Amino acid sequence: MSAWMITGSGRGLGLEIARAALAGGEQVALAARRPERLPDDVRTHPNALPVGLDVTDQARIDTAVTEVLNRFGAIGVLVNNAGRALLGALEEITDAEARSLFDVNVFGLINVTRAVLPAMRAAGSGKLVHIGSRSGFEGEPGASMYSASKFAVAGIGEALDAELGSFGIQSMVVEPGVFRTDLLDASSIQTPVSRVAAYDGTPAHATLDWAEEANHTQLGDPVKGAAFIYRVASGERLPLRLPVGQDALDRRIVMNERIEHETAPLREASAATAHTENA
Repeated sequence: MSAWMITGSGRGLGLEIARAALAGGEQVALAARRPERLPDDVRTHPNALPVGLDVTDQARIDTAVTEVLNRFGAIGVLVNNAGRALLGALEEITDAEARSLFDVNVFGLINVTRAVLPAMRAAGSGKLVHIGSRSGFEGEPGASMYSASKFAVAGIGEALDAELGSFGIQSMVVEPGVFRTDLLDASSIQTPVSRVAAYDGTPAHATLDWAEEANHTQLGDPVKGAAFIYRVASGERLPLRLPVGQDALDRRIVMNERIEHETAPLREASAATAHTENA
């Protein structure tokens, strides 16, 4: 049994991961902006600690981590799940809208991780589980900023695994496909305030139409997805990246094949760019 801290645990994958961990006998800190709104089955569970947390508020992060450590003595697993979506053509998205997204998806993750690491280093062990996205290895039209934030999550997660290995700390990037959560609800997704009509009928705006139609009809089952993530995260060794869902698996194959296809005819010329002393 180990203590888990899960951000964004009020709903969606975060909530279902918390349920899976509690069912597995773990101690779980459910960090949410409004912990009083957590479902009764997790809020009143004897092994659960509801914690108020806004990942954009450093003071609140520090307080929340202290609360968890005071209750459980250690944090064995941190699940960086808090996040939201921003869809729209890049030209339409303002600087403020993009920075607001990164404040949650990227800097929130960085700041929570930074706050937890001293305790993990002191313990000589720990696991960091970052919830990325299928969009973190494939940029898609209408999702440039969201993809950028999840590409950042992937890069941070990979680097942390290499950076923290000597302290006994592992890091894994989870890359779910589309799951039937509230991510596409108005409370979780943002679209540009100003729309550019020239993009009507293009792939960028088709993504916005898809988001409205696909909400709560997505392919993936969050209960099954969370159970899979919990099982893998409970293992002895974490994989560096964990695609979750058939669509995530399929698109990774497509992207890997595309990269290989486009690289193959350029490989020799690319390697020839090396400096030679006698050139």
